Amino acid sequence: MERFVSHELKEWKDSESRKPLILKGARQVGKTWLLTNFGNQEFSRTHYINLEKEKRFHSVFEESLNPLIIISTLEVMLSVKIDIRNDFLIFDEIQECPEALTSLKYFNEDIPLLAIGCAGSHMGMMLSMSSFPVGKVDFLTLNPLSFEEFLNAKRPDLTPYLTESSKLKLIPEAIHKLLWEELKNYYLVGGMPEAVETFINNGANGYEAYKSVRSIHLRLIEGIQSDFARHSGKWNAAHIARIWEDIPQQISRVNDNSVSRFQFKGVIPNKSKFSQFEGPIEWLVKTGLAIPAYLVEQPAVPIASRAKKNMVKLYLFDIGLMGTMSGIPIESILRQDYGSYKGYIAENYVARELTSAGMNKLCFWQGRTSEIEFLITVGDQIIPIEVKSGNRTRTRSLEVYTTKYSPAVSLVISLKRLSRTEGKLFLPLYNAGKAAGIISTLITDSHP
Repeated sequence: MERFVSHELKEWKDSESRKPLILKGARQVGKTWLLTNFGNQEFSRTHYINLEKEKRFHSVFEESLNPLIIISTLEVMLSVKIDIRNDFLIFDEIQECPEALTSLKYFNEDIPLLAIGCAGSHMGMMLSMSSFPVGKVDFLTLNPLSFEEFLNAKRPDLTPYLTESSKLKLIPEAIHKLLWEELKNYYLVGGMPEAVETFINNGANGYEAYKSVRSIHLRLIEGIQSDFARHSGKWNAAHIARIWEDIPQQISRVNDNSVSRFQFKGVIPNKSKFSQFEGPIEWLVKTGLAIPAYLVEQPAVPIASRAKKNMVKLYLFDIGLMGTMSGIPIESILRQDYGSYKGYIAENYVARELTSAGMNKLCFWQGRTSEIEFLITVGDQIIPIEVKSGNRTRTRSLEVYTTKYSPAVSLVISLKRLSRTEGKLFLPLYNAGKAAGIISTLITDSHP
């Protein structure tokens, strides 16, 4: 399966100012596969060391941070010569050996020619370590497969139409319907590589393929939950688990077809204040397991500075896992017959697509009786996005917002085909990941 971040890896490899790379991402999103596959394609030889499974390598870094000594010792332990100019050295689960993390600073300073790639499921929580090599490493983030990556793996013949639609070109109704059918598949399968691969390989088995995917989801969820106790650090693992498990459960609190703010009361016994939840929520966000969107009452650039951190919506990092954790029947998703859950799935999906496209600071807006699901920044403009799960696109909240703040463009993401009216763009749900680029083009075209 092609991962689009591979293009960024190639740019990193070719950069003259290249530093050791840390690939961040949640558990089981494909970090190890991506690095090893990239190494095999782009370098003479790839050397792989898993610092979680192979503890014997820890002493190499504990005894010396001198890169030359580290390399010579690794050569003996691996029984292979490491070519500093042409080879790729991978340290997987590097967070398991803090000294290995620290050594990256010295690799950057003393042996900048050696290409080093590191992966870890909890790198976000390591950034605050006093020994972290700040400024001495490059970062990339790997998310679950986006809908476009999923489509490219399952129906590559449809990918050009997705591109055409993102260029504001109307595609045939028959293709629109095919893309919608694949989006429903994506709602069920999500973007975890193992689930996607299983679904594609068993697609001919129909309903059994969906059941196989659900089994994989349950195993992945169990693995994620087992990590809470191992990697929660100073935060109470039980509190992290309760918040994580409650994210999909709060679907029932949908308000006027929009997801409500995360309600703290009743999640953790005897705790109801944001200050008691802030640490565990931060852990879930930094490890890539939850996507936050913060309330903004007065939209202005920079929007992040106006976000109210204690008024937050939480989305799950993978739409497939969300459906499984919510217990929504497979048949209901395929028929689009699951009540208020339908709006939540669409909203969670859009949050995932926007974040995968690089919009990492999602916000939302609420008026007295109105709500805009997302506010994103494109250039120096704040763009409101209203999400609709079906064909009905009444936009009362968007009209209230537009009257009050006069945005350059307003966006409605729904099941409907692409269309435009003055100042408002109706974008199909399957194009959600292209929203920022489309809006940027519209703004540029309107101000030549």
